[in-house]
Amino acid sequence: MSHFNIAGLKEQLLELHETMNEPDFWNDLKRSTEITKKVRSAENKVEHWQKLGRRADDVEATMELAEEMDDKSLVDEAGEEIEKLKEELEELRLESLLRGDYDSHDCYVSLHAGAGGTEAQDWTLMLYRMYSRYCERHGFAIKPIDMLDGDEAGIKSVTFEVDGENAYGFLRSEKGVHRLVRISPFDANARRQTSFSSVDVSPILEDDDDEIEIDMKDVRVDTYHASGAGGQNVNKTSSAVRMTHYPTGIVVSSQTSRDQVHNRENCLRMLRARLLELREREREEKMADIKGEMKKIEWGSQIRSYVFHPYSMVKDHRTGYETSDVNGVMDGELDGFITAYLQMQ
Repeated sequence: MSHFNIAGLKEQLLELHETMNEPDFWNDLKRSTEITKKVRSAENKVEHWQKLGRRADDVEATMELAEEMDDKSLVDEAGEEIEKLKEELEELRLESLLRGDYDSHDCYVSLHAGAGGTEAQDWTLMLYRMYSRYCERHGFAIKPIDMLDGDEAGIKSVTFEVDGENAYGFLRSEKGVHRLVRISPFDANARRQTSFSSVDVSPILEDDDDEIEIDMKDVRVDTYHASGAGGQNVNKTSSAVRMTHYPTGIVVSSQTSRDQVHNRENCLRMLRARLLELREREREEKMADIKGEMKKIEWGSQIRSYVFHPYSMVKDHRTGYETSDVNGVMDGELDGFITAYLQMQ
């Protein structure tokens, strides 16, 4: 129980409730909203832990009854419940590792094909499917924002929004370059090919959060015809929007809506998210320098290899975690990699 620091959570809840009882608490809407979210999150964790405790007591009672009655069916029932409890306990343990300022936020995920043409573009589509399946497994909602199809197959790039509790906290471990080694399905001579695709993850700020301010004098806004399917209007009008932030070189785009105003709002939200992620990355690099640590956290660092041939293995080069279940990983089973990363941090 000490691992989850339930006592600390309860103490934090008492302090937060005292703050909420202050006469002028609701005068500052931003502060009150933030504290209310913290209260809700802490209460959910405490309630989850207490429910697990009650279910564990029920399992113990069932086992005692099974022993008295010599009933194998009750033993099987208790065994199934124990397995479910183990899975939920692991999820709770994983949540306890999320301590970043923005870990509870939703996020944007962007995938970009590296050099290699069709091979890299097909790999990028495979990664998009992998993350989509991961989000489905965890009850996260996905909303595509921008997608550029490949020349022959796959996709050149895609940006999508992930909505769900702790979405950024879990997916931030995926930032970096992902490498694929396989026999090419596009090569008539069946030669082995290596492909690369980059993954970028940024936390989404609340619309009324003024932590990141953007001077539109530093931003170039371009409009163009959307390239994908989307009905008559989406391709006949200049509804798609692209923004380029001159000081940082960051480029964001949105074309999924038929409404240019909506796409513009999407771009602004993504730009704020990317600027926040850049600030946090610079802070991590500075802390790594202070600690004397050599950590590759830049965009071009290769974080993980997916080997389909001549053997089956997926290995994370930062943590050393690996598995031979390539099919499972490509079907969204990423918890082992994410847990290892959070523990390393």
